[in-house]
Amino acid sequence: MTPRLPRLVIALIGALSIACSRGPAPAPEADPGPVAAAASRDTGAVRGIAPDSVFRIAPLRPVADLRREALAASPPEEPGPFREVDLVEVRSLDPTIRYDIRYATSRNFMGAPFYTSEHAFLQRPAAEALARAHRALGERGFGILVYDAYRPWHVTKMFWDATPPGLRGFVANPADGSRHNRGAAADVTLYDLATGAPVSMPSGYDEFTVRAAADYPGGTPDERRNRALLRSALRAEGFTVLPGEWWHFDHRDWREYPILNLTFEELGDGG
Repeated sequence: MTPRLPRLVIALIGALSIACSRGPAPAPEADPGPVAAAASRDTGAVRGIAPDSVFRIAPLRPVADLRREALAASPPEEPGPFREVDLVEVRSLDPTIRYDIRYATSRNFMGAPFYTSEHAFLQRPAAEALARAHRALGERGFGILVYDAYRPWHVTKMFWDATPPGLRGFVANPADGSRHNRGAAADVTLYDLATGAPVSMPSGYDEFTVRAAADYPGGTPDERRNRALLRSALRAEGFTVLPGEWWHFDHRDWREYPILNLTFEELGDGG
């Protein structure tokens, strides 16, 4: 997901179309309806949306229709050359890395599952770098929790086709492909080793507002420290944070891999 619009503009547009839920997610393909969320011009804060909520949009079309069309489509062709694909299951390198794969559930911005199973695959160099960052964070009492990693191209197409044009700055254009499609990007946060609970951050995961920005100045001091610790640990292992999304990290080798559309079932267990 690559931001393409000014953050404040995205936040103001998003106030008209996003939906937020604290409780159980609605049934797949349900329209959760808009919520009143306003962006403050002076601070960029978003009122009426809790950072631990699940952000939602109203998809432009039924998810079943989007899936059928996306599965019938083909990724863009690229000239290469590329490295050999070597996707591995992240947890196979360190079982203490935790998963909360949101797109295997309805607890995501679309309110519907996109994966049939819970996996986090990365190209081996990226997976090994993530595992090293996880071990380094363990010395500080934290671990890495993964929201998403490799994402088949057809899912990226579904996101794009479902998202209102004014919010597409938060989703990747399938004509270009996503770094997730290459198996070289991960969406992650921290969890507390003592409690097993995710730490608090300035925004929720996949929150389409200014609070999601990597340098957003709001939130509590603890939330900003948590965000900075995560960023520092991953940067030390060759990852770069996406400016508009504190949770999204691209491995330095992402350009060296092709856009992929393999399903999790086709990949098997990895490793």
